[in-house]
Amino acid sequence: MSRIGHAQINIPSAATVEFKDNVVTVTGNNITMTRELKEGFDVKIEDGVLTVVRPNESKDSKALHGLYRSLINNMVIGVTEGFKKQLELIGVGYRASNQGQKLDLSLGFSHNIIIELPTEVKVETLTEKGKSPVITLSSHDNQLLGMVVAKIRSYRKPEPYKGKGIKFVGEIIRRKAGKSA
Repeated sequence: MSRIGHAQINIPSAATVEFKDNVVTVTGNNITMTRELKEGFDVKIEDGVLTVVRPNESKDSKALHGLYRSLINNMVIGVTEGFKKQLELIGVGYRASNQGQKLDLSLGFSHNIIIELPTEVKVETLTEKGKSPVITLSSHDNQLLGMVVAKIRSYRKPEPYKGKGIKFVGEIIRRKAGKSA
């Protein structure tokens, strides 16, 4: 059984956390994030340590206890450090470039794919001769960043035979053998 909900969250000096009317507000580095909690959940803040308290021992409350603790922890990390994910394009002719918040992907289709990214997500593309293009996405909102990365990956998931596609930097693709004659 998971005990994530009981773990404490250390609040760094750069962040401030407030809990009022079932809404948790985390502020830091000119960024404010809010999350509404279900009725009955309580957040206690003492000496720079935050704990989430569940209302009862029901299965629903136990499940949400760990979820809320993780979401609040991600908010604290997001406003202080931020999150960063890197994608690598593997394939002949696969290219990526960006102009502001528009990401232009050339993935072997008859047309380029142009993605308009949310303003909370910052994008950088790096193309070096002899290496695969790398897309670096960063944001303070981990949930939004994950959704954007999943959307980009959905255009060309890594395939197991040639290893072509969009993968995370450092991800290992299990390769399969082709046909045996």
